[in-house]
Amino acid sequence: MESIYKNYSPLAKLENEDEVNKYWFIFFNNKLLVEIINDKVTIPSTKTLEELNLSIVRKQYLGTLFGQPSYSVEVDSEESPKENMHFKELRSLYNDLDEDLFLLAGKAYQIVSWDKTHQYCGCCGSTTVTIKEEYAKKCTNCGFVNYPRISPAVITAVFKEGKLLLAHNKSFKGNMHSLIAGFVEPGETLEEAAKREIQEEVGIQVKNVKYWGSQPWPFPNSLMVGFTAEYESGEIVEDGTEILSADWFDIDNLPELPTRVSIARKIIDWYLEKNKA
Repeated sequence: MESIYKNYSPLAKLENEDEVNKYWFIFFNNKLLVEIINDKVTIPSTKTLEELNLSIVRKQYLGTLFGQPSYSVEVDSEESPKENMHFKELRSLYNDLDEDLFLLAGKAYQIVSWDKTHQYCGCCGSTTVTIKEEYAKKCTNCGFVNYPRISPAVITAVFKEGKLLLAHNKSFKGNMHSLIAGFVEPGETLEEAAKREIQEEVGIQVKNVKYWGSQPWPFPNSLMVGFTAEYESGEIVEDGTEILSADWFDIDNLPELPTRVSIARKIIDWYLEKNKA
């Protein structure tokens, strides 16, 4: 799988930054400030934050997107600065924002949340300071260094006789079905986690687990690691706790699928392209 970003450079810096517009990924809790004009949803872009007339708590540099400097920003109020700007829950925007904007918004949200919750040391309770040139917080008393938390999760496409295993999670809206996914537990390899999640949630065993690709996913702070696998044995038995229904689907009879920005949909689309007549 190639880079998920098409137009983003995390290390780039511009010498003339003060002279150009910047993308401001501005959050109040889990809500992102977006600009909506004629049903087009985008991220505010101005030369300075002062132009938006917001009460800023802190900000962090993210790199450049489409050649523009980009920042994550935390504010202390969800009062919109302009009539056409609104705070919206990030998860609700994945069908509205350009894919690069949504993915970088996810990174910005994780950085803002980490910065907000690590102002004090988790070991001794003293204040922390930000280490320059990296995302890290150092305790001013005991020296403990903390980095943003990333929780690895696996998501797996399982194939059987030309059909794809899809499941409906209790948290899904409508009739949406997706791949089996779950967090990696301590002491597991990624492949072991994929096998365990499939057996726990739908009762079958799989083989030939192979890496496909990965994608950061900010709900809450995951790195989704995608795999493919082949059916080995067993009958589908939903756990009834997370998975309410699951079945084998052929490419001509698919249920409602996840959004195209998700790695689940990217794996499904890859499988469909590979197997289309």
